[in-house]
Amino acid sequence: MADITSLFVTRLYRARLAESGAEVSPEELEAACWAIYEDDQAGQDWCEAEGYPGYTSYASLTDLPWRSPTFAAVEKALDKHVAAFAEDLEFDLGEGKLVLEDLWINILPEGGTHSSHLHPHSVISGTTYVAMPEGTSALKLEDPRSARMMAAPPRRKSAREDLRTFVYVAPAVGDVLLWESWLRHEVPMNMAEEERISVSFNYKWEG
Repeated sequence: MADITSLFVTRLYRARLAESGAEVSPEELEAACWAIYEDDQAGQDWCEAEGYPGYTSYASLTDLPWRSPTFAAVEKALDKHVAAFAEDLEFDLGEGKLVLEDLWINILPEGGTHSSHLHPHSVISGTTYVAMPEGTSALKLEDPRSARMMAAPPRRKSAREDLRTFVYVAPAVGDVLLWESWLRHEVPMNMAEEERISVSFNYKWEG
């Protein structure tokens, strides 16, 4: 009988933000996101100039945990989740550690999308979900081997999850998802009338 195993596994971490002991509610975090949006005229201007649907603080603000005690609590919680994921990945960090590099707000209106991309200069990336109205888009993850499958036939629609070319993950409010930063991902079009709000982040290896 043939022996078939899986190699080079891609891991996806999913948990509740509050499992780390975070003292921040989704409602509190949503209010903090909107408050920063209102004050961030530079970010609003950047989004308009670049044709970015909705709002992101990625290009304008780099110090959200300093600006807001709510985001400081989020950072503290994420540190614990990332440490747990790094342990699962069996990273040998040596004398170094994984530290927060970027943390930013995403407010995606109806019809907004975030095209396929990766985060090449980071180690672990992820998102915690603040407002996910009914009908809004899931996170779409792409098999990193796709570019090398030049002559492969398509997978069956019923293929098990670990063999699919694309996997859609529908997070709930309060969830945190983590993945290695080389994993290509996107947010398909938001079909809900209300805004889809999330907070994304990158962790780097600091020696």
